[in-house]
Amino acid sequence: MSHGSELPAEAARQILALATERPIAVLDIEGTGADRLQDRIIEIAVLRFFAGEVTTLYRRVDPGMRIPKESTAVHGITDADVKGLPRFADVAEELARFLSGCDLGGYSLRGFDLPVLMKEFERAGVPFTLSGRRILDAQTIFFKKEPRDLSAALRLFAGREHDGAHSALGDAIASAEVLAGELVRYADLPRDVEALAAFSTPAEGRYVDPDKRFLWRDGEAIFAFGEYRGSTLRRVAEAHPEYLDWILSKDFSAETKRIVRDAQGGLYPARS
Repeated sequence: MSHGSELPAEAARQILALATERPIAVLDIEGTGADRLQDRIIEIAVLRFFAGEVTTLYRRVDPGMRIPKESTAVHGITDADVKGLPRFADVAEELARFLSGCDLGGYSLRGFDLPVLMKEFERAGVPFTLSGRRILDAQTIFFKKEPRDLSAALRLFAGREHDGAHSALGDAIASAEVLAGELVRYADLPRDVEALAAFSTPAEGRYVDPDKRFLWRDGEAIFAFGEYRGSTLRRVAEAHPEYLDWILSKDFSAETKRIVRDAQGGLYPARS
């Protein structure tokens, strides 16, 4: 029986049946944050399927930067846990050899894991390419087979097809039916608006704003775009105020501009 760290035999058999031409490497990484260009790998695990065998490579590394508390809250890894461990560059060649000739699998690979991994290999000066590799992304398969749009939700929670899709009134009625259906189906949902609103907030909470222009890092807002990507909003406001003026002059969203205007007045987003 699997306890979360063991691969069930049937799952292994299914993937091994796919890996007939060349190995399939199913991988996952944990990192210092959500910025695919700036953040670093802390932990990587790879399951390699080929020739009837499953082999595993697991490494935890020192990212060479502080691990923000927001990231620790997700994966539980602290600065103390990685102190004194090898850097990614120290294990990069071993990892590249393990992945040599493999197609790649995982969950949301294209969205996060692969961009971060490719950047780490680049920093380490170890050649690694996706050219010729086939990508098996379980998230893409899941979303295609189990749609998460309003029509699918109405089918699940109201038991009817969405005949009025993409008309404002039809969609509003369908949305109300879905919300009501969720309250019926999930008895543990809060029954007051404030608590239900809190439950409706995405759990990851990585971004300060809906446009994902700013990320949380240790309770402060950092830029997730542009030439000051990775810098705190406070530091940029103090050292490069002209950059905030530039943002206000461009076609950014009202919320991004509100955050910037507040920063110009000395008010910065913060959370404990």
